[in-house]
Amino acid sequence: MYKTLIYEKKENIGLLTINRPEKLNAISNELISELKKLLDEIEKDEDLRALILTGAGDKAFVAGADIKELVDRDARLGRRVSQERQEVFSRIENLPVPVIAAVNGYALGGGLELALACSIRICSEKAQFGAPEVKLGIIPGDGGTQRLPRLVGLGRAMELILTGDFIDAQEAYRIGLVNKVLPQEELMDKAMELAKKIASRPPLAVRFAKEAVNRSQEGDAASGFALESYLHALSCTTEDKKEGVSAFLEKRKGKFKGK
Repeated sequence: MYKTLIYEKKENIGLLTINRPEKLNAISNELISELKKLLDEIEKDEDLRALILTGAGDKAFVAGADIKELVDRDARLGRRVSQERQEVFSRIENLPVPVIAAVNGYALGGGLELALACSIRICSEKAQFGAPEVKLGIIPGDGGTQRLPRLVGLGRAMELILTGDFIDAQEAYRIGLVNKVLPQEELMDKAMELAKKIASRPPLAVRFAKEAVNRSQEGDAASGFALESYLHALSCTTEDKKEGVSAFLEKRKGKFKGK
């Protein structure tokens, strides 16, 4: 169905693989078009509880944009492509379910920006991260200048973006870019283990919590506290809240329905 993507579901967990291994999974216009269509399906899937995003092969998560398509990008096209990809990555960021990036190799340029749009990032020991756009005479255009400083701090983001240098997995962990560094052979198992743990939690609580945390990076503190309070109140009205409290008091495992 898709040329550049592979999507499968294992029970209530989705696994999305960027599938251009011959191009180190570089982001192309075709890939973005297919990703938009797939997101239409994912957003409608009420049974989905978590999504894992990774790259095909063992060399790259996503090694940036397809450079051949960059050659003809002038100001007008650059603006359109940047806006389109920002919108797609924002859709990933704001999916009602958490998205786990399993970074299995290079996450460069647009690949770093895609990982930044995910809720949680884990990586293999082979992973490398970078924002090398400045070396090509351009700047990140898919959200990197906004998401990276919010995640790792202004100074570290500035250094990465202005030098275009790569960092390895351990440095990415040290600065808070990734949550875990794992042996390559354990990466997908650990991603699935994490996804299953999240999927076992009450779905509406996970959804509301993700929204509150995402919005914490926007606006003033008072607005963030207000949103948190309203979403907390909303979660108190759910059947899952009643079940969760009852299960705790009765010392049993909760059975959650997402209602």
